[in-house]
This record gives sequence, structure tokens and C-alpha cells, in this order.
Amino acid sequence: MTEGTDEAGVASAAVDGEPSDDVVVCSDVTKTYDGARTVVALEDVSLSLSSGSYTAVMGPSGSGKSTLLNLVGGLDTPTAGTVAVDGRDLATLSEAQRARHRGETVGFVFQTFNLMPRLTAAENVALPLVFLGRDRKERGTRAEELLADVGLADRADHLPAELSGGQRQRVAIARALVADPALLLADEPTGNVDTGTGDRIMAEFDTLHEAGNTVLLVTHERRIAERAERIVHVRDGRVREVESV
Repeated sequence: MTEGTDEAGVASAAVDGEPSDDVVVCSDVTKTYDGARTVVALEDVSLSLSSGSYTAVMGPSGSGKSTLLNLVGGLDTPTAGTVAVDGRDLATLSEAQRARHRGETVGFVFQTFNLMPRLTAAENVALPLVFLGRDRKERGTRAEELLADVGLADRADHLPAELSGGQRQRVAIARALVADPALLLADEPTGNVDTGTGDRIMAEFDTLHEAGNTVLLVTHERRIAERAERIVHVRDGRVREVESV
């Protein structure tokens, strides 16, 4: 599927309020950054993600793929167009509402793990629930469950420095899932690990998708992208092709 086909139509219909099972709808999204010169990171991008789908975004460095992820995650807002998640236009939310959206609706997995070095694996996983006001018992139980799910039940009391790169990434995946988000976003999740560890991490994403999670993953590796159901090719800030896998 190439740019300008029914992806844009689906996005426009959902934003206009018609029934849709889409978790994410981006409609005519443009993002620019002003400095010494204006940088166009994304231009007129329309894309939708249906519930339970698995989508990979590929493109060269500077193509806009991470910008797209940040907009969907509510870490940034578009210069023009709309980004709606679970039927809510993120640009209409206050900063406090966007923070709550990030905490409850979206789970993030970053290339650099972003674990707190002085917290144990269990404490890192439970941390988002602290900001959501969950009690200590609930936080501990949920963290234990998720660490067991990713095969790290015996590492719950270990600090990040005591874990391998692959183990740290699995802790990050568990943390991303702790609030049972509608959407899981991953930015180059295998970028800082070896090939074998990367394959094991991607097997975790396969399992999450099979369990019904909606996954949007950014990668520059074709073999990683091919694990998804479709690949969105981004170049020079535009969606150039949407490829079924």
C-alpha cells in the first residue's frame, strides 16, 4: 500500500467520530521544529493502528520515525493535524492529562532501557504505579507477576547494574506493561544488545502481540521489522509505503 491510499481515509473517518476499532489515528500530521532554520520532521502523515495490531516503522536516521512514536505516545504534540489515541485528540489534553495518558494508556520501551539505577528490578517495574496512586501491595504483586512473565522472577531484587543487557530490556518491557496499557511503543528495543539477545527480546514482543496487545515498534533492521504484521516505511518525514508482511 503506498502513501495516499485508504490509510488516510481511515484516519479521517475515525477522527470525525465514526465508529472505529482503531487505537491510534494520525490524520494529516505535520511536525516542525523552529531554530536557526525550520526542520520538518513529519509532513502530512496519516496512519491508523487497529486494536491488537503489530506495526513496525522503518526508515533512515532522521526520517521522522521516532518523532512519530513520540507524537503517538504524547511526549510531543503535532504542529498541524491530529493524533488521537483511544478516541482522544492528544492536543486537546492538558499537560497533566497527557501525563496521565502516558501513564495509563501507553507503555514505552526505549533503546537505552531508562531504568532507575538505585531501584531493584521489581521497584523499577512498579514505579509507574506509584505515580498512578496504586497502593504498595498492588504494586508489588503486579511487579512480581510481570517479572515472572518475562522470565525474571529470580532477579526481582537485583539492581540494573547486576543484570545483563537483555535482562534489563526485559525489565523495561515488564515496566511498560505494568499499567496494562492499550498501546505498547518500542523505540529500537534491540539496539543495545547482541543478535541472540535481540531475538529473545523480540520473542517477548511476539508473545505480547499474540496476547492481544497493540504494538508499534521503530527499527532500522529489516529482520526485526518482518516480525510485525505490516511495515510502515518513512522517509523525509513522509509515509512512503505501508507493506503487509
